[in-house]
Amino acid sequence: MKEILGFLRELSRNNDRVWFNENKDRYLAVKAKVEALTERLIAGVAAFDPDTSRLRPSDCLYRIYRDTRFSADKTPYKTHIGIYINPPFGKKSPTCGYYFHIEPDNCLVAGGAWCPPSPQLRAIRQDIYDNVDEYIEILDNPVFRQYYTKVGDNLLKTAPKGFPKDWEHIDLLKPRDFTAFAPLTQQDLAASDLESRVLDRMQAVKPLNDFLNYTLAPDND
Repeated sequence: MKEILGFLRELSRNNDRVWFNENKDRYLAVKAKVEALTERLIAGVAAFDPDTSRLRPSDCLYRIYRDTRFSADKTPYKTHIGIYINPPFGKKSPTCGYYFHIEPDNCLVAGGAWCPPSPQLRAIRQDIYDNVDEYIEILDNPVFRQYYTKVGDNLLKTAPKGFPKDWEHIDLLKPRDFTAFAPLTQQDLAASDLESRVLDRMQAVKPLNDFLNYTLAPDND
């Protein structure tokens, strides 16, 4: 991990094609390490989510090259690495998976639904409203709470349309993103069992993913 983070840190200070091309061999070495790491994480996740076993690293990794066509930021390279293990079809699946974000001073594990389209967002809120006791049980589970302090970001200021404003759990419906994040400390990153720590966080978020995927999975429409 030290080599990966070191390369990303230098890339963030030298985000141009000349530097990148001069350090292409270093990038290829980092890329190989990330692919090997992803393969091991896929195997680890498959132990508690068997559909993951059909995935390959290429199904879970993103290109380092940024699409700058519609962005004011014209820097050509991403300065983070995202590993998104999302069974059964990979990173483009419409459902929730297990995300490992690698970035200097901002490494984390995440799960849940990020930026779902309006129909799916409405369906998630309805499912929480209809099954709130089950949802609260997931959020209050000690294993989940050990790593994830909250679910949801990008909050509405008031109750979403179609739901009673005086409902006692209305705050649970206000997020636009139903995501959960578990930061990794420097101690985690330096630990010899880092991969186990990442997998522990991924397994802890599985019940949330399962709850949301009941609504999001195409077969459940």
